[in-house]
Amino acid sequence: MTNTPLACCDHDHTHCISDAIAAAHALCAERSVRLTPLRQQVLELIWESHKPLGAYQLMDMLALASTRRVAPPTVYRALDFLLEQGLVHRINGLNAFIGCPAPGKKHQSHFLICRHCGVAVELNAAALTMNIQLAARNAGFSIPVEIWKKIVDFCSRSYTAEDIPSEKGLAVIKIE
Repeated sequence: MTNTPLACCDHDHTHCISDAIAAAHALCAERSVRLTPLRQQVLELIWESHKPLGAYQLMDMLALASTRRVAPPTVYRALDFLLEQGLVHRINGLNAFIGCPAPGKKHQSHFLICRHCGVAVELNAAALTMNIQLAARNAGFSIPVEIWKKIVDFCSRSYTAEDIPSEKGLAVIKIE
C-alpha cells in the first residue's frame, strides 16, 4: 500500500490507480477502442500522485521506466486519446493533465490545487458552475469556464500559521 497525501488525508494510491485502470479498460472495451500499453502507462503515471503533470514531465517519467526515450508526439497522442475518452482532464492554465475520477460521465469539473505541495482535487459540482455563471451574469459579466476552473490555495497539510493572511484566519484564494 502506498499512502500519498490527498489534501488533508492519507490516500491508498495503489487502490486508486488500480481502480482507474480497471475503469479505463471497461470504458475502452465498451467503446471498442484500444488502451495500448503506452496509453495505460501514461494513465498510471498521471494517477500516481494526484498532481497535474505536463507532457514533458510524463516523457521524463516514461524514460525512467524504460530503456528508451519516448518522442513528444507519441506522448501527446496518448494524452489526446485519454482526453477523448474522458479518462483525464487538461488543466489549461497549467498545461497539465490529471486523472478523472468519473470517466465516461460528462461533467464540468473544478480543481482545488495546493500551491505548496501541488496536490489537486477535482470537484464535480454542477451547482458551483451554475452559481458562478449566475453571479457573473448578474454583475454584467460573461466568464468562460476555463477562467475559473481552478482554485489555487494551500491544502490543510501544507497550511501553517505563517500562511494566514489576516487575523481572522481566512486564506486568500487565487482564482486563475
